[in-house]
Amino acid sequence: MTFTPHDWTPWLALAASTAGTYICRATGVALSDRIQQQSEFFRWLSAVTYAMVASLTVKMLFMPVSPLAKVPLWIRMGACVVSLLVLLLAKRGLFVALLVGASTVFLYGMWHT
Repeated sequence: MTFTPHDWTPWLALAASTAGTYICRATGVALSDRIQQQSEFFRWLSAVTYAMVASLTVKMLFMPVSPLAKVPLWIRMGACVVSLLVLLLAKRGLFVALLVGASTVFLYGMWHT
């Protein structure tokens, strides 16, 4: 089996975004004792990291390429809204909010198969 450059494109994009995220985080950890948390550099570093995570999340919502693509957009958006509500209103933490969102999509999948 031979791979064409087209076959490697998603993996290269994943590797690049992962490396970018972890390089930014590692830089922040390495410099955390030398820079002020309120400095422009620290704010920029945080913004880049959050922007990368947000862009990947939005891509998963609107352009899924996995079995998630079989789930209608309104269900994916609903799971996102439910997760945000749990996070903001119930103040249960990010893990619980992600668990609720993933469970919403999972239950839809179980109901429709």
